[in-house]
Amino acid sequence: MAKVIRLEPIAEEMEVQTNSNLLSALLSKELHVLKECGGRGMCATCHVYIKDGMESLSPVNRREQRTLEVITTAQKTSRLACQAHVLGEGIIVELPSGMYINEIEDIESLIGRRAEQELLHPITGDVVVETGKLITRSIINQLKETQLQVGEYMSRTKDAR
Repeated sequence: MAKVIRLEPIAEEMEVQTNSNLLSALLSKELHVLKECGGRGMCATCHVYIKDGMESLSPVNRREQRTLEVITTAQKTSRLACQAHVLGEGIIVELPSGMYINEIEDIESLIGRRAEQELLHPITGDVVVETGKLITRSIINQLKETQLQVGEYMSRTKDAR
């Protein structure tokens, strides 16, 4: 049976099949949501906030909790869209502002330009470049260093449940 969820700040409602995850709903709306770990709850690229209806979602599992602990922008209302399964009605999902950096090549082409929206770190969700700020080569170098950390993080959490 389908449940209705609301997406903010885009003010859209959509039907989601019971027990499907929020990530599939967001992707069906063609929203720019990454899934770096393939929906296994090990990265922060599908981090969302639940404005209402937390009790209508599946409980947070251990893997999701471990990942949420490393997200500096996480709040009590944070969930990973890939791990949050829709069980009931009344869910309002707030999409974080900004764009997660998927590939360093994506941002290299923007060096010397001003960011049109916040660029977010792929694991921590930290703002790497604020809206209107200049995208510099030093940011690229920091992200390249982080790629090694991402690999280590993924290997450490690969078997976490």
